[in-house]
Amino acid sequence: MTATNAPHPPSATPYGTLPPASPLPQRRPVSLPRLAQMREAGEKITMLTAYDATFAAVADAAGVDCILVGDSLGMVCQGLPSTVGVTLDTMAYHTASVARGLQRVQGTAWLVADLPYGTYAESREQALRSACTLMQAGAHMVKLEGGGWTAPTVEFLVQRGVPVCAHLGLTPQTVHALGGYRVQGKTDAAARTLRQDAHDLQDAGATMLVLEMVPAPLAAELTAELPHCHTIGIGPGNGTAGQVLVLHDMLGMNLGKMPKFVHNFMQDAGSVRGAMEAYVQAVKQGRFPDNALHAW
Repeated sequence: MTATNAPHPPSATPYGTLPPASPLPQRRPVSLPRLAQMREAGEKITMLTAYDATFAAVADAAGVDCILVGDSLGMVCQGLPSTVGVTLDTMAYHTASVARGLQRVQGTAWLVADLPYGTYAESREQALRSACTLMQAGAHMVKLEGGGWTAPTVEFLVQRGVPVCAHLGLTPQTVHALGGYRVQGKTDAAARTLRQDAHDLQDAGATMLVLEMVPAPLAAELTAELPHCHTIGIGPGNGTAGQVLVLHDMLGMNLGKMPKFVHNFMQDAGSVRGAMEAYVQAVKQGRFPDNALHAW
């Protein structure tokens, strides 16, 4: 057989070869027990959004611990004015795409998918059906927004084997009710409510909690108070158990104004993978976020 007729390697495609995953001996598959071990050891958890197979594979190879298929795709991929218009079918499509990308490279990242607006508020049973759709698409965990009324839903899902990430502070799906993209938990009353909601969600079985645009001191206090629910910050400073950013934001690709809590990791990296690796290192080493620049 001539060289021109030789078969392509299994990983090759007409559009290029996906990058290999992190070496398995150095990178154990991320799981709920592994996340708990990281938390106990004081190792920061890294999370980035991804919406397709290739970026998911690159993020895994760069050492990102958790990949979030966020409903932020409505804004950065679909051009919607908010996340409200994202459907469950769209979330399942992108979750399956990301899951296939990880499978192609034997990826080890923990895969979280957002339950979109209107798919879990009607009843616990509706939430379970929606969660099953995303889990069957390849998610390891689902994320839902809000506190108070969500705790019984979280408990219902967890009891049925669905890992749950909660989300408090600025909750984009209810941005109209919040009066815009504003810092949450600034007053004593608001902080008390947020704290109670966080404890209720941990008690209900949520094992991760995104805190978005919450004052840094409050986020640090909640992190210390929630040993079994790993806080993931986006705007609340460096006192959380981990950090998350929207992929397009940290690559400097934003259709609007760049949020205060974002750093453009692409500007000095030279490549997408290099930017992701720089982000992972900065979070792990405690250099990002800088409370003086990125927090309230």
